[in-house]
Amino acid sequence: MGKLYIVPTPIGNLEDITLRALRILKEVDLILAEDTRTSGKLLHHYSIGTPMQSHHMHNEHRTVENIVKKLQAGENIALISDAGTPAISDPGFLLTRACVESGIEVDCLPGATAFVPALVNSGLPNDKFVFEGFLPVKKGRQTRFLLLAEETRSIILYESPHKLVKTLSHFVTYFGPERQVSVSREISKMYEETIRGTAAEVLEHFTKTPPKGEIVIVVAGKK
Repeated sequence: MGKLYIVPTPIGNLEDITLRALRILKEVDLILAEDTRTSGKLLHHYSIGTPMQSHHMHNEHRTVENIVKKLQAGENIALISDAGTPAISDPGFLLTRACVESGIEVDCLPGATAFVPALVNSGLPNDKFVFEGFLPVKKGRQTRFLLLAEETRSIILYESPHKLVKTLSHFVTYFGPERQVSVSREISKMYEETIRGTAAEVLEHFTKTPPKGEIVIVVAGKK
C-alpha cells in the first residue's frame, strides 16, 4: 500500500521549503495540486518533473475515492496547496480522513503556514490562541462576531483584501475601537508589512491605503 504525503509549500519566498519536501516531491508517483499552474512554477523552479493532478475544493468530493484506490494499489502521492500547509483553510481534510479510514499511512511534513509568523510578529499574546480561518461571508457572521467578542485568547483570521476594511469595521462594532489588532500581509514576499494598533487605528490606515495580497489578522483577546 502506498503513502499519502502532506507537503507544505512556500507562502511567498520560494526558498521557504525544506530539503525533505523537495525530495518527497521528486520521489512520489503523483502530486495532487490545488492549481497545477501555480504549483507548476514551484516545480519548474526546483526542476521537479513529477506528474501533477488537479485536486481542489470544487472537485475533491469526486476525486477522493479514485485517489484512495491509487494509494491502495501502491502509489505514493503528495498533496500540496497553492501555498502553505494543505488542509489549513485549503483542500486536504477530506482526503486525509479517507486515508485514515482506509488504513492508508499519512505523513504530514512540517513547513510553511501563514498564521504562525503573523501571530509571532503581532506582538500579541501567543501562549494561547484560537485559529478561525475565514469568517462566514453572510449567514452566521454576526453570530460568530458575538462569540469572538468574548474570546479571551488571541484570535487569528484569514481575510481577502477587498473584505478587510469591512471586517475591521466589524471589529470596531463588536470588539470595540480600542481592541488591539495586527494585520500582516504578503508574508515573506517583497512587499511584506505588518500594521499594528487599535481596531480604529488599523481601520483608518487601510481605509486610506487599500490593501493588496494575502492577509492574516491577529486580534487580542478580551481582557
